[in-house]
Amino acid sequence: MGLRELKKQQTRDLLADTAMGLFAERGFDQVTVVEVARAAGVSPNTVFNYFPTKEDLFFDRQDAVVAHLAEVVRRRPAGSSAVDAVRLDLLAAVAEGEPTVGLNPRMAAFWRVVADSSALRARLLELGERAEAALAAVLAEETGAAPDDPLPHVVAGAVAGAHRAVLGEIRRAVVAGEPAEAVRARIETAVYRAFGLLAAGLAHYPNER
Repeated sequence: MGLRELKKQQTRDLLADTAMGLFAERGFDQVTVVEVARAAGVSPNTVFNYFPTKEDLFFDRQDAVVAHLAEVVRRRPAGSSAVDAVRLDLLAAVAEGEPTVGLNPRMAAFWRVVADSSALRARLLELGERAEAALAAVLAEETGAAPDDPLPHVVAGAVAGAHRAVLGEIRRAVVAGEPAEAVRARIETAVYRAFGLLAAGLAHYPNER
């Protein structure tokens, strides 16, 4: 990374970290972009240059989150199914306390802010829909599905929906203050059972056309 790119990343991180501190303290809807800019020592235009909307400022890693399921399936080992790839990735993230999964006590404040803001809840739903669409595109590409074939979209909805539901259960438990280890054990059992049911019907998808 060159010096220019490094400085841009540092500014981006500063803005996101400053904003999160204010959001956690006062709530998303009560903080303005002008206040974030002032606290970070930059102009409001600088904030908007990096983050077009206040929701973008909060979900500063949204592009990676949207692309994640599609990348997991695209990069899976040869011969494994989409369901198996997502299940293994999810279990690893739960075990390791991956921040984007949310099973981390430090994420409780983040998810409380989301729970208290209708704008952020709406954005979260949008991100889930975008992630599902990206997964459907990968499945359609691998299977050579026709543009009007609904199967890749239906399968993506089932897999991404299960993944999204697991993350939702984690968020609710973390916000409620449940011990991480207790939540992890319950979630791992749910993942094994739910994705096992999906795998029963999709064990070879999209490997067999």
